[in-house]
Amino acid sequence: MNPGRRMLLILAALFAAPLAISFAMYYGHSSLQPTRRVNHGDLLNPAVALPAVSLPFAAAGVTRPDFLRHKWSLVFVGEGACNERCRKALYDTRQVRLALDRDMVRVQRVFIASGTCCDLPFLQNEHPDLIVVRADGTARPLLERLGGAAGRIYLVDPFSNLVMSYAPDAAAKGLLEDLKRLLTLSQIG
Repeated sequence: MNPGRRMLLILAALFAAPLAISFAMYYGHSSLQPTRRVNHGDLLNPAVALPAVSLPFAAAGVTRPDFLRHKWSLVFVGEGACNERCRKALYDTRQVRLALDRDMVRVQRVFIASGTCCDLPFLQNEHPDLIVVRADGTARPLLERLGGAAGRIYLVDPFSNLVMSYAPDAAAKGLLEDLKRLLTLSQIG
């Protein structure tokens, strides 16, 4: 073998060896694979496509069918009378949205109120940016895709896909960290 060809093979091995070793370590040894996740909520993989539905606003009128598109949405499903758990969830979503600073315009908050609707003076006074809709019969397909669990906070992407959900006792700090990470990595919304 001539010296030029040998030098070429040595150089190729120098570049290919680290890649081959990393593949062997990652895929060959399960103890070396990452086990910890960085998300705080429950990641839905694959994401769940939400249907386009027009829901009645709590005050008057109806939403556009695509009201969950074009922005990231923090959706809370709860009793329209808005008990203490509901008030805490709405407060947490408001604070998370405010903490996003310049990215807060990329996020909207939605309250889907079931049952007796609504404590409008409280909601309008404390949460003027909140989209409050009633869960009537037309909301059934949307609520079924959300899993029907009241008291959870859902994160919906700008393509109207449900991507994450948060338990009623989830810390707002975890929601904020997840949302900041998504907004940093995402070019949409």
